[in-house]
Amino acid sequence: MDEKVKEEQSIADISAEIVPECCLDEEALSCEQKSEVEELKAKVAELEDKYLRANADFDNMKRRLEKEKMQAIAYAHEVFARDLLPAIDSLEMAILAGNNADVDSADLFVKVKEGLELTIEQFRKTFEKHGVELVDIEGTFDPNFHEAVMQVESEEKSSGEILQVFQKGYKIKERILRPAMVSIVK
Repeated sequence: MDEKVKEEQSIADISAEIVPECCLDEEALSCEQKSEVEELKAKVAELEDKYLRANADFDNMKRRLEKEKMQAIAYAHEVFARDLLPAIDSLEMAILAGNNADVDSADLFVKVKEGLELTIEQFRKTFEKHGVELVDIEGTFDPNFHEAVMQVESEEKSSGEILQVFQKGYKIKERILRPAMVSIVK
C-alpha cells in the first residue's frame, strides 16, 4: 500500500515538473497557455490512468502465474500415477484369480507367476516412459550410484568390483532415487 502512495506522489512530482508552479495561477495565464496547461493536465491524467491499469494488469498476471505454478506442482505426478494404474489393475486381478477355487494350485501358481512377470514388465515400461532407469550394477563400485553393505573376499573378481546385488537401484534422468545395495570385493 505504501508503494502505491509513493507512486502517486512521484506522478504528482512529475506533473509539477511538467507544469511549473508559476504557471498554475490560471488567472495570469493567456488563453494559449491555459489550453496548453489543460492539455498537459489531460496528458498527465491519461498517463496516470495507463500506469495504474498496467500495474493492475501486472498484479493480476503475477497472481495468475503463481496459481498456475501451484497447480502444476500439486498435479505434477498425475500422468505418472495414471500410467501406473494398469499395473495395479493387473495385481488386483492376480489376487482375484487366487480366490478362484476351480483352479488347480499348480496351475494357479504358474498363472500367478506369469501375471506377476507381466506386471513387472508393465512397471518397467511405465518407468522407462517417465525416465526412471535401473542403476548400472556391472563393473566397479561407484559411491554415487551404489551403497556397499558388505565387503567380501573373492578370487574371481578384483578389489572394488561388485560381487552381489541385494537391492536394485533406480535413477530418474541423472538423479538417484535409490542407490543399489551391493556387496563388493575387498
